[in-house]
Amino acid sequence: MQGLQELVNTIIEEKMKANKDIIKIGFYEIRIKNNLSENEAFEFVLVARKILESLNYNVYLTKAKYEYKGKKYIVQDNELMIAIKI
Repeated sequence: MQGLQELVNTIIEEKMKANKDIIKIGFYEIRIKNNLSENEAFEFVLVARKILESLNYNVYLTKAKYEYKGKKYIVQDNELMIAIKI
């Protein structure tokens, strides 16, 4: 799925330019704005997670608990993933 790979790369690059420490990828941004089906969004998450983990990020998916700057959070329903630089 070459088009999906390009989309993942583009979004990760944009997010890293904005903030390298924490990357938030939302449901609306992926499913609605990019018109991805549920299966395509699932594939997006798998590909993005693999890339981000290889770049030394801890990746958290919807409803997962994580800590950032000493505070505890939960990935919200409108967020597909949050990645925090290790």
